[in-house]
Amino acid sequence: MTFFDLARLIGVIRCHLARLMGEKKLKIVDVARETGLNRNTVTLLYKETAQRIDLEAIDKLCDLFECEVGDLLEKTEGQRAV
Repeated sequence: MTFFDLARLIGVIRCHLARLMGEKKLKIVDVARETGLNRNTVTLLYKETAQRIDLEAIDKLCDLFECEVGDLLEKTEGQRAV
C-alpha cells in the first residue's frame, strides 16, 4: 500500500500555501522574509511534507495572505474501508 492509497483511506490535511503563493507571485524566500518563519518551515508547507505546524506559523501565514485558517489548510475525508 502506497502513501497515497493510505491517504485516501484515512484522509489528510492539505496545505494550500503553494496556491496562495502563486496567486501573489511570491517565492519561498519572500514568505520566509515577510513572516519571519524559517525557510525550511515554509518549504515543508509548500511541498505539503510537513508533519506538524506551529499555531504561530499558521497565524503569520494567514496575516500575510489575509486569509482564514480554512483557506490555508483543508482536511480531506478518507474513504471507509469495505
